[in-house]
Amino acid sequence: MSRATLDKEPRDVARMFDGVARRYDLTNTVLSFAQDRRWRRRTRQVLQLQPGERVLDLAAGTGVSTAELARSGVSAIACDFSLGMLKAGRAVSSRRRVPFVAGDATRLPFRDAAFDAAVISFGLRNVSDVPRALRELARVVRPGGRLVICEFSRPTFRPFRVLYLRYLMRALPWVARRVSSNAEAYVYLTESIRAWPAQNDLAAIIDGAGWVDVRWRNLTGGIVALHFATRAAEDACDPRLSPGVE
Repeated sequence: MSRATLDKEPRDVARMFDGVARRYDLTNTVLSFAQDRRWRRRTRQVLQLQPGERVLDLAAGTGVSTAELARSGVSAIACDFSLGMLKAGRAVSSRRRVPFVAGDATRLPFRDAAFDAAVISFGLRNVSDVPRALRELARVVRPGGRLVICEFSRPTFRPFRVLYLRYLMRALPWVARRVSSNAEAYVYLTESIRAWPAQNDLAAIIDGAGWVDVRWRNLTGGIVALHFATRAAEDACDPRLSPGVE
């Protein structure tokens, strides 16, 4: 898979992540200059988790984000469609207590209203049908539950955005070739970041999929954005009746 398009073949994407699983966490830390740790921490904090709650970590990969969520005393479940990523996560001794579940974001293997909250970090842009995945998340989260999406976005300061895009297209592939176990996959990942909707456009998509009170917060100048929303009440979950974006 060499080009990022909105029509992603799930098997191809899963195979790509299988190929980068072995050194995925290390590569992300190097490429982000260790900012990935801060982004995970902020994701956990904005969810305002309470001990004993059930949280779904979708597109969890190796479960590093799931382990971060569990620090709040919640029951966090890692779900991903890449068996290679799940296998790599299970091999990490500090994540042996993390429940790993194989599942497709567009057909989640969980009952309705099974979770108090859901998180998807750096994975939504790799889903073949984003609105359907968001509706699935709304299905498995109880009414009034929370959603946080941590995803690459668009820097708000134009000179910084230009420098960032240059890094994405030139420096990032160069670094990936020296760190990643499958550098070619990062060409796709780079292009998928460039093709991803801006903050307000993603908020509109979330708003139309069974979520209300959609807001976002920029991190690292907008390189990453946290979108958070609330699951609509049962009598207000029809996407056609959703309110406007803040």
